[in-house]
Amino acid sequence: MIRYRTFRNTDPPALTEVWNECFTGRGAYPLRSAGPLEFALFSKPYFDSQGLVIAENDDQIVGFVHAGFGADQAEKKLNHETGVVCVLGVRTAHRRQGIGSELLRRAEEYVRSRGAKDVVAGQVRPYTPFYFGVYGNAHLPGFLNSDPLAAPFFEKHGYSCWRTTQVFERQLQPMDPIIDQRFLSLRRRYDVQLVMAPELHSWWQNCVFGSIEPVEFRLLDKLKGIPSARTLIWEMNAFRGAGAPMAGIIDLNVRPDAQRQGLARFLLSQMMRYLQEQFFRLIEIQCLEGSEPCIQLLRGLGFEQVDVGRSFRKALA
Repeated sequence: MIRYRTFRNTDPPALTEVWNECFTGRGAYPLRSAGPLEFALFSKPYFDSQGLVIAENDDQIVGFVHAGFGADQAEKKLNHETGVVCVLGVRTAHRRQGIGSELLRRAEEYVRSRGAKDVVAGQVRPYTPFYFGVYGNAHLPGFLNSDPLAAPFFEKHGYSCWRTTQVFERQLQPMDPIIDQRFLSLRRRYDVQLVMAPELHSWWQNCVFGSIEPVEFRLLDKLKGIPSARTLIWEMNAFRGAGAPMAGIIDLNVRPDAQRQGLARFLLSQMMRYLQEQFFRLIEIQCLEGSEPCIQLLRGLGFEQVDVGRSFRKALA
């Protein structure tokens, strides 16, 4: 008989087993222990055991769902108006028995009880409280197409596709030089700087990214003495152990008064050259579907689309 309860401190080893069986797509990190879950969810200051619901059969965990909340616009506190279903998994032998549906119902009830008026399924900014580093690779893109069971399940339960994220990769070994006639003048105007311990600009960014120690590449305007472009990256092998290093781009920003001058292309080309010299094998970045300038920039730098992530949304009665 299936029994449902909330998280207990003794659950992580069994959750690790369920994770490895349920999440096998390209964006999921196989857990060798429960350690990465400590960084990705249990250590977060807003972790609430009531939002992590367990399904048991004869004292064996056969599925779980985890719901939470994103940040408010200022990224200073949680926004309880919109809940988010971060993950939902049921072991293969126990599927098609209504367990996933009941877990989802309980997750929706949890966020509703905290004040949510609607719910997002599949984490995407700004609704990214948990699992950064163990799902999604460079960032949290929603549920990836390489996990094909997610979309039909949530659509069956009244969710509609809300945001689509395109996932791009580029091989760094080997890498031909990137040539652009604007680069000569940009080298005169800007210094490329590597900041090993960059300032994370909000409480929320520190909660989500702090444990993976990202680094920042920036272009410093020599005339104005201020950064005109910056990109935040992290080593995606941080939780993954051995293997050729892979880098994930978390964010890319160019000051509004410096856009359309080739700064993003110049900054990314310098960053990729540095990573290649450090023997990084691959770099990944994600952008929202419809962001044509970003997509054109990436394709022009040799990136190829490798996956698609989707987030779903539903109003709560």
